[in-house]
Amino acid sequence: MIHELADVKSDNIGLDTNVWQFSVIFKGAVIGSNCNVCAHTLIENDVFVGNNVTIKSGVYLWDGIHIEDNVFIGPCVAFANDKYPRSKQHPSSFPKTLIKKGASIGANATILPSIVIGTNSMIGAGSVVTKDVPDNAVVIGNPAKIIRYIESK
Repeated sequence: MIHELADVKSDNIGLDTNVWQFSVIFKGAVIGSNCNVCAHTLIENDVFVGNNVTIKSGVYLWDGIHIEDNVFIGPCVAFANDKYPRSKQHPSSFPKTLIKKGASIGANATILPSIVIGTNSMIGAGSVVTKDVPDNAVVIGNPAKIIRYIESK
């Protein structure tokens, strides 16, 4: 289901994916099946979203972001894709950010460029992630620090 007030240019959206009002999805974006792309989101061209992913309202996925299956991205999570941003000066390519399978990112977290967020990890609300997060780690704070690990199932 693509809401009539969404602006979706991509033909690469999987079955049973919902895209809600005021969402913008660029032509080159790839979004898997059974995803929920909430209202007021933006997804650029060089973005891959796996299956069963939830992207809550106020999230902008910039070029270079790759999201694996079963990921939850909370409201207003902020991704950055340029380490040294300057107005009207764009890099020839953007660094890659990888969110691995089963990860959850809490509301208002900030994810800096070139980060890998590990499988099944959890990022606490409002955290600022400045370096890679290991598999199954729970991180909180600014900068985000590991507070514990989730037991593997």
